[in-house]
Amino acid sequence: MALSVSPSLVIFDCDGVLVDTEPVANRLLVRVLAEDGFDISYEECRRLFVGRTMESVMAHVEAAIGRPLGDHWPAHIRDETLKAFASGVSAVSGVQEVLRLLADRSIPCCVASSGKFEKMRFTLGRTGLLPLVEGVLFSAEQVAHGKPAPDLFLHAAASMGHVPETCLVIEDSVPGVRAAVAAGMPVLGYAGDPHTDAAALECAGARVFDDMSALPGLIGLG
Repeated sequence: MALSVSPSLVIFDCDGVLVDTEPVANRLLVRVLAEDGFDISYEECRRLFVGRTMESVMAHVEAAIGRPLGDHWPAHIRDETLKAFASGVSAVSGVQEVLRLLADRSIPCCVASSGKFEKMRFTLGRTGLLPLVEGVLFSAEQVAHGKPAPDLFLHAAASMGHVPETCLVIEDSVPGVRAAVAAGMPVLGYAGDPHTDAAALECAGARVFDDMSALPGLIGLG
């Protein structure tokens, strides 16, 4: 069933929604965290950290192990992650067609990610999506508080000239869904990855779907 009102702006998360980066990024994070004395499974890593900034991850781990990781740690993880992505990263199946359809129907969209601009441009560039969203990228590095705070989504909406209640957020993480809800924006939770906890997305306030090709129908463009 389509949404009752078509959105004036569609705000996409990046990792896991536009680009299929979460498996590579989280396997690398699990390995590095083990080296730092914080053992965690891949599944738990995704549950705890997907959708959060690396600074937020560092704060959680430091509290758990009782010692600092060092100011360089987030940058080190980001550098290692980009190296891992260089071996290959793909777009989420069907999302390129969705972005082109939005453009054809003159429905504005943008990207609002916990990741830094460098990472977004790298992964979106590698997957061929960057030309479709270049110029409408927003990062948590622009705001005081990252997801699950609403700051990033509110900043993106204001920058694009839209009020929160007419925007629609597409997210794949619980912090992202909570951020959208806190911003007063309806949110669809994408659960196309088998490791995504669809029930947790729904509990956080999202309407869940698992096939990106179904998105146009959900927003009344099918």
